Amino acid sequence: MIVSGEKLSEIIRSLKGFTSRQIIEQLKQDNKKWLLNQLAYFKKRYKTESTFQVWQEGFHPEMVFNEEILVQKIEYMHYNPVKRGCVDLPEHWKYSSVRNFILGDHSVIEIDSSPE
Repeated sequence: MIVSGEKLSEIIRSLKGFTSRQIIEQLKQDNKKWLLNQLAYFKKRYKTESTFQVWQEGFHPEMVFNEEILVQKIEYMHYNPVKRGCVDLPEHWKYSSVRNFILGDHSVIEIDSSPE
């Protein structure tokens, strides 16, 4: 994810908390016990306030100094599903912004391409 903003740590913490709760609730509704068991198994032992762990701890922000680095980061994200063997082409990954750029498909992810 490429984002900018003030209080970024608070924003990421809030995003992780919200999405974790939504994901866990959906898994419960879908009766995905095997996946909930995995999320419980890999939870850090000292995390006593929760039953499941959806996200890895922390995040590692990197400053994007110029357009060349921005393009490098975007390409890295776009090619992750290909490298993992999930799809043959980056635009085949439904939740990738590459679909916006290559296919003009804005149905899943809306991109804010306006400069700051």
